[in-house]
This record gives sequence, structure tokens and C-alpha cells, in this order.
Amino acid sequence: MAREAAGRPPEETLLLWKREQAQLKARVVDRDTEAWQRDPAFSGLQRVGGVDVSFVKGDSVNACASLVVLSYPELEVVYEDCRMVSLTAPYVSGFLAFREAPFLVDAVRRLQEREPHLMPQVLLVDGNGVLHHRGFGVACHLGVLTDLPCVGVAKKLLQVDGLENNALHKEKIRLLRAGGDTFPLMGGSGTVLGMALKSHDHSTKPLYVSVGHKVSLEAAVRLTRGCCKFRIPEPVRQADIRSQDYIRRTLGVPRAPTPGQERSRKAQNPRGVCPKGGSEEATGEGRPPEGHSTQEPWDKGTGGAKLDATKTGCPTSAVRQ
Repeated sequence: MAREAAGRPPEETLLLWKREQAQLKARVVDRDTEAWQRDPAFSGLQRVGGVDVSFVKGDSVNACASLVVLSYPELEVVYEDCRMVSLTAPYVSGFLAFREAPFLVDAVRRLQEREPHLMPQVLLVDGNGVLHHRGFGVACHLGVLTDLPCVGVAKKLLQVDGLENNALHKEKIRLLRAGGDTFPLMGGSGTVLGMALKSHDHSTKPLYVSVGHKVSLEAAVRLTRGCCKFRIPEPVRQADIRSQDYIRRTLGVPRAPTPGQERSRKAQNPRGVCPKGGSEEATGEGRPPEGHSTQEPWDKGTGGAKLDATKTGCPTSAVRQ
């Protein structure tokens, strides 16, 4: 039987969440704060992080929170932390951070304690930043709480401030010809909330990039593009792949391959990096990974990794915020 988190929280809780969002939003920095961000070649950038929360199919309570750190520009995983967690907050549109961010913040803190020399200089987050109902999505939330530069990278358009996935929007997408092409996401208020980015030459769907914290939109877009081997930026993609593999190894849950993925799996290290067992001692959480490479066909939607709302315990029509 599928397990569900608690139902919609009471209005008093939602008001508290809104108040906390407003307080934290005041601390968001939407400009470049690091020297590497202002360099066209990102000189000085050596480590890029990615985070993900993956769920067991049919279970929106038990999940795996993962943090990976990749070298830059090589985009090779140098650190990963996978841990099973139990979520108590339900998915509520606009409040994703209250469901997932605490576990991701914990992962960053564990890294700081264990391997401080591997701390990422920026985090890429599967979700939105200032492109949000109240201008404070999960990428902003995580950035403020960790004090790390953060970039929101969403796969679906969050329709706020007059932004719509309508015929005009789809025509703009059609006009994106090559990897790196963009168009601004300007809301009805006249504010540019983010950029739609064609992340790869062979990608048919854009990514929606927005500022999370301590980075400009221009640098966020360039960084996202620079981290893409496939449609999804490699830090987010690797965090997803490894969190799902961890669930499979820990719980013995079979994972049906997506089209083209079976061939990819043969190219991976069969031992992986997360042995079976739930304890920290048994799983090797937070340790630098052994070889775990992937070679997948160009843009099978997500480069082979299943990255959708169902995976995150949200309704299939939901957008991560």
C-alpha cells in the first residue's frame, strides 16, 4: 500500500511558512559575489554541487536525500552523500523547501564537517529560485540557509506573474536553435524572473533557470549551460541517478530502465558507491565515490535519468518550487 505524508497542513502552519519565507527572502543576494562568477571562463571554479530528493515508487514518505559534488570543468563526481529520510511535511505548491530543504541542509553540513576541502562553490537545485509565487523558491531557501551560491534549474515552467505555457511561449521555445540559446521569462510586472535555456543542441525542451542566492542571472545561465552533458545539468542529474540507485540497493526496489538506459547501465561500475544496508557505517555515505560513469544517448528527455514530479512525491502536474 502506498504511504502518504500527512495531509495539507492547517492554515496556521501555512501562515508561519509564509512568514518564514518572507524573513529569509530579505537575505537573498541576487548578484555575483564570487570572483569566479565574473570571469567568462569561470576561472577559479573547481567544485559544483547538486542535490536531489528521490522517492520510493508509491511512497511519498520514505525518500533518499542526496548531495553530490563534481569537479569543474571536468564534471566528474568527487563526493556523494546518500541517506534515507522520512518526510513528514506534505507537498504543498509553493512550499517545497519545507518538505525537502532540511535534509539537504543536513547533507551540506555533514560535508562541511567531514570533507571541508570538498565543499561546493555553488549548488544547482532541481527547482526554482526567485521564479516563484512569493519570489522565494527552494533554490533561494537552500542558498540562504547554507550561505552558498545557488541556482534554480526547473524542467517545467512555473506559471506565475502572468507567465504562461501558451502558444506564444511554445513559439519562443521553437525558435531556440542551438545549445545556449535563451529567452527571458518576463512576468506581467515587467520583472525578468529567469531565463528559458536550450541546454544542449539536441534538447527539445528548455530548462528554466533562475537566481537562487549569491549569483546573477547571467552567471547562473552560463553555469547551467556549462554543466550540461545532456539536457539536465550534470550535478542535478548525478544526484538523481545516485539517489535512485541508493534506494534500489538499500531497499531492494527494482528500477525499470527508461528508454536507452539499459545500455547506459552496462557502462556503469556494477558495484556503484552505495552498498546495501541502512546505517551510516554500512553505506559509505559522504565518502568520495568509486568510479561511477554514465554514457547515455543525447537528450532522452533527461539524459536517461528519471526526473519528473512523480519521483519527488508531487502530483504529476506539479512544478518543483
